[in-house]
Amino acid sequence: MNRIYALLATTLFMSLATQLPAEQFSKLTGPVNVRPVQSGKQINVPYITWGGDVTTFFANGGLETEPGSIYAQEGLDLKLTPGDDFVQQVKDYMSGKSPFLRGTFRMLGQASGVLGQDPRTKPVVILQLSWSGGDHIVARKGLRTLNDLKRDGKKVRIACQQGGPHVGLLYDALAAAKLSNQDVEIVFVDDLTGPNGAAEKFRSDKSIDACCVITPDMIGLTGGLDSEGSGAEGTVQGAHVLVSTQNMSRSIADVYAVRSDWYKANRETVEKFVAGYLKATPEVTKLRDDFEKTQRMSREYRQLLTTSQQIFGEDVLPTLEVDAHGLLLDCRFVGLPGQVAFFNQQGNLSGFGPKMTAALDLATNWGYADGRRGFDPSGFDYRKIASRAGLPYVEPKTIVEGEGLGEFLDDDLDTRTIVSFTISFEPNQTDFSVDRYGAEFDRALQSASTFGGAAVVIRGHSDPTKTLVQAIKAGLGKGIIRRTGQQGNYRYFLNSQGGARELDLSQTGEMVRLIKSGAFEGASDSPLQTMQAALNLSLARAEQVKQAIVKHAEQEGVSVNLSQLQPVGAGISDPVISKPSNMAEARQNMRVEFRIVKVNPEELSETDFDF
Repeated sequence: MNRIYALLATTLFMSLATQLPAEQFSKLTGPVNVRPVQSGKQINVPYITWGGDVTTFFANGGLETEPGSIYAQEGLDLKLTPGDDFVQQVKDYMSGKSPFLRGTFRMLGQASGVLGQDPRTKPVVILQLSWSGGDHIVARKGLRTLNDLKRDGKKVRIACQQGGPHVGLLYDALAAAKLSNQDVEIVFVDDLTGPNGAAEKFRSDKSIDACCVITPDMIGLTGGLDSEGSGAEGTVQGAHVLVSTQNMSRSIADVYAVRSDWYKANRETVEKFVAGYLKATPEVTKLRDDFEKTQRMSREYRQLLTTSQQIFGEDVLPTLEVDAHGLLLDCRFVGLPGQVAFFNQQGNLSGFGPKMTAALDLATNWGYADGRRGFDPSGFDYRKIASRAGLPYVEPKTIVEGEGLGEFLDDDLDTRTIVSFTISFEPNQTDFSVDRYGAEFDRALQSASTFGGAAVVIRGHSDPTKTLVQAIKAGLGKGIIRRTGQQGNYRYFLNSQGGARELDLSQTGEMVRLIKSGAFEGASDSPLQTMQAALNLSLARAEQVKQAIVKHAEQEGVSVNLSQLQPVGAGISDPVISKPSNMAEARQNMRVEFRIVKVNPEELSETDFDF
C-alpha cells in the first residue's frame, strides 16, 4: 500500500524554504572532516523506512544480529541504525561512524559533490535492493499526460520534497516528455508527507498543478490509483495519478553503498552482507506472497511485520495486515538476477551506468553538486555470491520474448496514455532506417526500460483523403449526398429518412461510422475496402517499426522486453488534420505514434527480466 520515508519527512532538509531552487548538498552537511572508519567487531549499518529494509531486519534477526540469523551464520555482527535523515547519514559516513550509505541511487547522486571530494569516501555501490512501486505524481484535471507538463504561458507548478526520493521520479517524468526543470516551476517543500509535505501543499494551494507523493497521500488525494478525486472524503476534485512507479517501475532504485577505503580492506565482509541479503530476499518474498494469496498470516510473517512495526513505529505502520504488509507489496525486490542485470549487463538502459549518468546529470543540472563525481560498482563475481547465498545463478536475457499484453482499443488509449511522441513518413514508405529514426528508436527503448510496468504502443496512422474522396463520390452517385457551393468551399448534406442534414467531413468518427454501415457501397471504388486497406497498412507500418526497433536493439546490445512493444493499426480513425487540403497536410497524418500506456501490472511478467 505505501512507500514511506516517514522519518525522512520530518528531519531531512528542514532548513530549506519552499520555492527555493535546489541547494548544494555541501551546504546542508556543512564542513565534515573525513576520518577512518571506526574499528570494532560490530558494524553500524543504516536503514530507511522502506519495504526493502524489512529484508535486512529479517536477515539480521532485528536491529542487532541475533544468533542463528542469516547474518549471524555469515559471521557478521551488525547494528542497524536509523538513516532516514540522509544528511546525517552522509556526515556519519564521512566521519567514519559507519562505512555504509543507504538511499536511492538519485539521493547518492544529489550528495555526490560531498561524497566524491575525498577518494577514501567515494561510494562503491554494492547492492540494489529493489525498485519502487509506490510513488506517484498526482495532477489536477487539466493534466492528462506528461506531455501536458509543457504549456504556453504560465508554467505548470509541481510540489516536490527538496532532496528526497521524488526528485529522481520527477526528473524521469520530465525526461520522458523531453522536458527539463526549466520547463516547469518546481515548488520545493520540506517534508515528504504530513503538514509540510507535497500533498498538503497541493490540497491547500490551488495554484499547485501537481505533486509528488507516496501511496497513502495519493489515495487521500485521488481515492485510488485508477480513481479521480470527487471532493468527498478528503479527496481533491479532479485529482488523479499522472504517472506512478507502478508503471515507471525502474525509476527509483534503492541501493546500499560503502566507502571505497573500507571496501578495499573488507571486501569479504561486504560480500557476506550482500549474500545474506540476497539469501533472505526469496524467503521474505514468499512470506509476503503467501499471505497476499491466502490472507492467512504465518507466524513467521507476523513476527517479521511486528518487528518492522516496532522499528518503524506504529504511527508509520498502524496495522500489520494493511500498512506493514502494504509496505512490502510496493517493494519490487530484484534479487540475484537483478544484481547481474543492474551491475553487469551492458545493454541495460536502467543499469548502473545509465542510472549513474542520470543521477549526475540531475545533481549538476539542478544545482545539488558543482561537478560530476561518480561512484564505482562493486565488481562482484555473482556466481561466487550465488554459491555463498545458496542460490541458483541465472544469466538474465537481453532480448526477452513475450506473449503481448492484449488488445489496446482506441476508446481507452487516451485515458491510459502516460506520454506520447510521433515519427512521420512518406507515402508508401516501408523502410524505417536507424539513420533517420535512430533517436526515436532510442527514446522508445529507453521508455520501455524506465516504464517497465507499462506497454509501448506503436500506433500506425494513415491519411483519410482517399477514403473520403471515394465516400463522397459514391454518395453523390447514389444520391444520398447532396453538394452545394463552389470548389474549395463545398458543403455536403446527407439525405436520410429524417430529412437532409449537413455532413461535416472533418468529423472523422462520424464518417468512419457511415462508411462502416455500408451506406456508400455499390460504387466501383469501395470506400469501405479502402478504409480497411488503410487500417491494414497502418498496422503493417507499426509492425515494421517494431521490427526496426528490435533489430536496432540487437545491433546495439540493448536489453528489451518484446512483450512491451505492441504494434497497433489506427487506420484513418485519428488524423492530425481530418480534411487535408494539400499534400503537406496529408503527410501530417502519415505517422507512427509511440504511446507509453498503463497496463495492469499483472499483465507484465518480469520473471526473466529482473531489471
